[in-house]
Amino acid sequence: MVVSVAINYIDRGNLSVAAPLIKDEMGLSPFQLGILLSSFFWTYAVFNLVSGWLVDRLDVNWALAAGFLLWSATTAATGLAGEFRTLLILRMLLGVGESVAYPAYSKIFSARLDEGQRGVANALIDSGTKLGPALGTFAGGMLMDRFGWRPFFIVLGLGSLLWLPIWFKWMPRGIKAVQNSTLKAPSLAEILRHRAIWATFTGHFSGNYLWYFLLTWLPYYLVHERHLSMTEMAKIGTLPILFAAGATISAGWLSYRALAAGATPTKVRKTCTTVGLGGAAIVILVPVITNNFMSMVLLITASIFYGIFASSHWAITQTIAGPLAVGRWSGMQNFAGNLAGVAAPALTGFVVGRTGHFFWAFAAVAVVVLTGAMAYLFGLGPVEPANWGPKVR
Repeated sequence: MVVSVAINYIDRGNLSVAAPLIKDEMGLSPFQLGILLSSFFWTYAVFNLVSGWLVDRLDVNWALAAGFLLWSATTAATGLAGEFRTLLILRMLLGVGESVAYPAYSKIFSARLDEGQRGVANALIDSGTKLGPALGTFAGGMLMDRFGWRPFFIVLGLGSLLWLPIWFKWMPRGIKAVQNSTLKAPSLAEILRHRAIWATFTGHFSGNYLWYFLLTWLPYYLVHERHLSMTEMAKIGTLPILFAAGATISAGWLSYRALAAGATPTKVRKTCTTVGLGGAAIVILVPVITNNFMSMVLLITASIFYGIFASSHWAITQTIAGPLAVGRWSGMQNFAGNLAGVAAPALTGFVVGRTGHFFWAFAAVAVVVLTGAMAYLFGLGPVEPANWGPKVR
């Protein structure tokens, strides 16, 4: 699963690495580029609702495999696209395929892992979301600089298909669909009435706004505003992502140790999410500092705080929702969270196009992450399994 999510994030982020080349080749405006970078999230967000419903009712292993096949094939096809409209359609298809991933991961973790294990497991998954883009940015930037962006997309998409036979051999067995349970699944309305879901929606959106801002616009920012070459961008652009991955794994391990020592899930999870998002607001200083080295230090610091947040936010959902509701809760949460993927790239493109620089785009990120920190601190409530009703006789 860690390998699959790494591939997932390479595929969704590779257009950002290729953005300077595609923009020049196709003569795109900053606004058109922002639309392309956000179009993936239009379908990705909406289809999370469908995928969350499916993994609660179908075999989660095969649902994940089908989504993986679609997103890999779409990545390969992107290398053949010749115009803006074709790229737009393929990015939206990529969103459909990738929407199954997080509901599937949450379903598997909720059914097979206990509270203490979920922090580490989710941290490993989140590290894949960082190591994938780090590898994609570094290798993609170097290879595109030498061979162009099209061969990279084609080889990446076709090569990713090697994951499928490995998954079929080692996928977890024995995870039952909700309708086979002895307990009645909660209704959609019952899930939405739970206090915590709105905090998880807001917090996830806030963290994703920062992450997708970096994933989609950081390569362009480094090349066009910091005046780095494609090779320099490939090297420097990986550092914030790698530090975020390290912070995620470290925070996941520390949360495991804290829970084993007797700390409550509420204290551990809320600390990670609140401190993580609150500290990430330091990102507002990045465009203010003219020195490239110090600016990157600040960006790395913000990424470390983001990694602390990312280690715990899915564990909160898996604990509260439980196996009966985790698929639909995760799907709805990922829908709400990934609206940030629509907003951050498009709003950034609009702001940069109007102002000619990135300050107000970074300022918007800082405001959003502080809002998420407040949602977790004051709106979440206790992190404990929800009582979804009596047994069915």
